[in-house]
Amino acid sequence: MNPLEESIKKYALSYETSKDLNSIIDAIGDAKIVLLGEASHGTSEFYTVRAQLSKRLIEEKGFTLIAVEGDWPSTQQINRFIKGYTDAPNDVRDVLKSYNRWPTWMWANEEIAEFVSWLKEQNLQKEAQQKVGFYGIDVYSLWESLEELITYLSETDPEGKDLTLAKKAISCFEPFNRHPENYAMSSINISQACVNEVSNLLTSIRANEDHYKNEQEADLNLKINALVAQNAEEYYRAMVRSDDLSWNVRDEHMVEAINEVMDYHGKEAKIIIWEHNTHIGDASATDMAAEGMINVGQLLRLQNKKENVYAVGFGTHRGTVIAGEEWGSPFKRMEVPPATKDSWEDALHRTGANNKLLIFNEENRHLFTHWIGHRAIGVVYNPEYEAYGNYVPSKIGNRYDAFIYIDDTKALSPFE
Repeated sequence: MNPLEESIKKYALSYETSKDLNSIIDAIGDAKIVLLGEASHGTSEFYTVRAQLSKRLIEEKGFTLIAVEGDWPSTQQINRFIKGYTDAPNDVRDVLKSYNRWPTWMWANEEIAEFVSWLKEQNLQKEAQQKVGFYGIDVYSLWESLEELITYLSETDPEGKDLTLAKKAISCFEPFNRHPENYAMSSINISQACVNEVSNLLTSIRANEDHYKNEQEADLNLKINALVAQNAEEYYRAMVRSDDLSWNVRDEHMVEAINEVMDYHGKEAKIIIWEHNTHIGDASATDMAAEGMINVGQLLRLQNKKENVYAVGFGTHRGTVIAGEEWGSPFKRMEVPPATKDSWEDALHRTGANNKLLIFNEENRHLFTHWIGHRAIGVVYNPEYEAYGNYVPSKIGNRYDAFIYIDDTKALSPFE
């Protein structure tokens, strides 16, 4: 047995029931930011275990905010549903169908339906300031966010300067027919870019934010949609220049959105973040650092005290997963082959084909800081080529504060 396997055998804890998560709950301590990862966007257990942890953090440690790797406008429908801000239908499945951008299965699925229903029931028992919020922090919803801005401003301030700026911004993007790639290519000629329009819009809304104060968070909704518009414009321009650059723009936006949500809810706010491991696990402990890439986990660690941020990674050895064969294609249930030899997941499997969890602390962290491949499955996946592009060289003990390993996993349950 090699030294890594010996360390796993020594420090791994059994994970069979929700009670076994006590060690992670205890280790989180008084942290205000808890990041919960996933090794794929289509594995049922990653969603259900994150839900179990989130429920306990809400009940036992007073967390009231959840941020997910989803579009702000779609996720606001969930937030309004669970907080009772809307008279829309009470069927959680209908509300989740607001996630209509590919890959829809990430949030329109049975696992999320159960969790969102639980959140709504919990909020019915809470005072307004204690209700749990559910927010999307991704950057893709350029047109949807601009449309929400125009709809709201048309109703609340039809003669105002901000509505004029919002209309000017969306008209700048109209020639591109809602195709980000069209705008991205056109923006190579900077004279065709819409930089000033979205920047002026965000600046004006921030300057006038007191004018939009609202008990149902319309002011926060307005500000984040303007932020999305500005950063999405930058993201789509970056796409044609560099994948690494666009990655950084996206993760910087997600951190900015997280901070806006936390600031809005006050200095005592505590937030749970659901994203892929590649976003929540510190990029400085991966080969991403060599390419100049950063991520959400790294930035939040840099911006906050060490004890205030806690990151939990997830992984599996084999099973099934929901993914697409190419971008935009229908989802499929795919086989996840056994982990590649000498990978992190392979080492966890070789030390016992059972579920387990690891807590990295001052006593043992140094034992898990050598480089090793760590599996990452995206929304586009081809199991046949997994060994050639689905393993991120990582120093696991530095990348996460804890790790949950589920040996054999099953696919997510998307709405048909």
